[in-house]
Amino acid sequence: MPALWIAHVTVTDDAAYAEYAKGATKAIADHGGRFIARGGRYVQLEGTDRPRNVVAKFPDVESAEACYRSDAYQAALSHARGASERDLVIVETSE
Repeated sequence: MPALWIAHVTVTDDAAYAEYAKGATKAIADHGGRFIARGGRYVQLEGTDRPRNVVAKFPDVESAEACYRSDAYQAALSHARGASERDLVIVETSE
């Protein structure tokens, strides 16, 4: 079953976060992921408002989790730590 990687982010350092985004984009693609939402207009209805919302679709939960745990993604993530406040979840879809 396909899986969605859903991130809600508040960026606190644009330059460092841009470095994260470059590395993360490649790592996600390398694990079969593709972005279906990346920033853009949103409506916050409940919970913590984070102005950057990203959704990537992967072939399955295992691919999404392997991406997160990969050396390439962890290297990219080192730029996001201290440069953002983030929530990230992987959800299997019913497709």
